[in-house]
Amino acid sequence: MAQFLEQTEAARLVVNGKEKNNFIEAPKKHQEEQEEESFSYAMQIALSTVTSFAVQTAAELGVFDIIHKAGGADGAAKLISAEEIASRLSCKNPDAPSMIDRLLCLLASHSVLRCSVVCRDDNGLNKGGFRRLYGLAPVARFFVRDANGLSSLKPFMELTQHKVSLDMWSYLKDSILEGGVAFDKFSGVPLFEYLSKDAKYSAIFNQAMINQSTIAMTKILETYKGFEGIKKLVDVGGGLGLTLKLITSKYLHIQGINFDLPHVIQQATPYPGVEHVMGDMFTSVPKGDAIFMKWILHNWSDERCVKLLKNCYESLPDEGKVIVVDAVLPIVPDTSASVKSTSQFDVLMMACIPVGGKERSEQEFMDLATSAGFSGVQFKCFVRNLWVMEFFK
Repeated sequence: MAQFLEQTEAARLVVNGKEKNNFIEAPKKHQEEQEEESFSYAMQIALSTVTSFAVQTAAELGVFDIIHKAGGADGAAKLISAEEIASRLSCKNPDAPSMIDRLLCLLASHSVLRCSVVCRDDNGLNKGGFRRLYGLAPVARFFVRDANGLSSLKPFMELTQHKVSLDMWSYLKDSILEGGVAFDKFSGVPLFEYLSKDAKYSAIFNQAMINQSTIAMTKILETYKGFEGIKKLVDVGGGLGLTLKLITSKYLHIQGINFDLPHVIQQATPYPGVEHVMGDMFTSVPKGDAIFMKWILHNWSDERCVKLLKNCYESLPDEGKVIVVDAVLPIVPDTSASVKSTSQFDVLMMACIPVGGKERSEQEFMDLATSAGFSGVQFKCFVRNLWVMEFFK
């Protein structure tokens, strides 16, 4: 007891002539710090569009490409200043270096860029100023264009932040309260019908899908080995055929069938080893050793997915399989970047896709498979925030 009293007495502080008890002050201080942190986070959420538009602006200016090229082969060996970046742009604005620096400072605070500060040396005189130097953080490479311009998320950002896409969100509240789809309420027609009427938005949409698909499929083809042994592969909802082109370019023995609606196939580019076939996947599906579907099931309700999967089942041999590439949501959300991104996609689907389209959990995918007659699902690999799954007979 005496020892406890000594410890208690030792914990007292005298501040401004008044005694303070650390046992009381410490929890209070911690609570205040948590409250300040929570407020800062709330402000960050409220200002989240600033960050996404800053990334888009940097990408549109070519800032990520400039930093990448300045860094040499690895794109990160050299740090460069906003002044150097501005000098490589067609800037008429004398304030451009300062504006670019402020933009990049924000991106550095979000770990999109690396930043180092050095003393400013003007004509050999150190005037006590400083300048920031920037390099690419790992995440920034997904905004750098490759030789073909296809490995960047820049077009996807242009799509999600296009005026049409942004205006849709004003109707999400009404969609929740009254029913219906936010995009339909905004535009008057479903998304895919709207795309057929707005050529500019459709072009942005298609380029975003092409780039997103290229990023995903390039990594999937490095990781997933399930295409080996397949002779005839049907890509259901394969769009313009780019995915099959990537697959058949690596697996030359595969005969590819790109299956989609007539108005899509009419725009498809001929590729070696790929046959374009028109049709409706909810009516029937071409026969093959295996069927491939990427970002298809999340567009549809459970009922429509089961109908589609039953058609796939009928078109497969006994040892056949459906290869499904889709995001998978956990039952209990965590705070990982993967789950945050997938949850964002899920709400995006809710806002722009007909009622029933959604991201699903492992159990929900297994339920779809067994409801369509398949024996089960194997979750083969996790790549670019997507799961490659096999539905087997």
